[in-house]
Amino acid sequence: MTPIIQKQEMTLEELRGKSFAVDGFIVLHEFLALIRDRSGRPLTDENGNVTSHLVGLAFRTTRLISDYGIDLVFVFDGKPPSLKRGEINTRRKARRRAEVEYQEAIERGDMREAFSKAVMTGRLTHQGVDDTKRLLDLLGIPWVQAPSEGEAQAAYMAQRGDVWASNSKDYDSLLFGAPRLVRFLSISSQEWLPSKGRSRRVLPELIELDKFLGYHEINRAQLIDMGILIGTDFNPGIKGVGPKRALKLVKKHGSLESLPDDIKKKLPDTVDQIRELYLHPEVTDEYSIERGELQEDALDDFLCREKNFSTRRVQTLINRMRNRAAQKSLKDYFGGSR
Repeated sequence: MTPIIQKQEMTLEELRGKSFAVDGFIVLHEFLALIRDRSGRPLTDENGNVTSHLVGLAFRTTRLISDYGIDLVFVFDGKPPSLKRGEINTRRKARRRAEVEYQEAIERGDMREAFSKAVMTGRLTHQGVDDTKRLLDLLGIPWVQAPSEGEAQAAYMAQRGDVWASNSKDYDSLLFGAPRLVRFLSISSQEWLPSKGRSRRVLPELIELDKFLGYHEINRAQLIDMGILIGTDFNPGIKGVGPKRALKLVKKHGSLESLPDDIKKKLPDTVDQIRELYLHPEVTDEYSIERGELQEDALDDFLCREKNFSTRRVQTLINRMRNRAAQKSLKDYFGGSR
């Protein structure tokens, strides 16, 4: 939906003190993609277990918390809806193709091409997710296990006012009803552009759902219908219909049911199911956003002994979280921010 999105670029200073429900899987895949050596291999511990995602998560997250007073709650996907199987299979095929092309590039010594393919081969394993949750626990950062789509759970938490905004790169968050979506929440965010084989620096972007809908004079149900026309995680979309044309069609005809027959006949049979997934997703109320205690010794043991982090770098993480705890104590003592 990029061509029609109404967004506001922001600085981290403008987001100081805000709280976010973070789409955990999106963030971890980003680290798996970009934190690699020059040949495209991910970082690993001495046993060959991938640690790129832990490195990225630990150092970006603690910096946001310490330097900008930002509170983060990570949300992890649960069981995907059955309608998502097609998209999951498509992603698996793309990853396998990229793995083959990566090996071919390595064999011919083309490191630039190898890296561009490697960033699309990251696999988030069960062990990787478990390690991530353990790291968050040791840092005292809360996380939530969603029953299904993490974006839906994050949007729900933002709707309830438990967090200020949802944080994800995916515009699906808006279809799920997130009142605010912040993309590229990072110290120095890089967005990978597969078609160009390079990344670009981006600033945090704020999209406010009501302002976005009001600007285009549509409602959320119509936004969901637009998504179905363009393509979602649950359907491939209609060939030749992009964001601008989808907007015109929905504004002119009101809903998918009123579209011209030549377009309507191309819609999936699952339209009502897709709408239901966005309007009434499976979410849970059983979660906590309270910060836990920093477990310094256990953190040092996990990262240094098991994951081969340097003691110096782990001490940096500890100092950052101590700094945040001190800031919190001052705020509580004086009854407000300083």
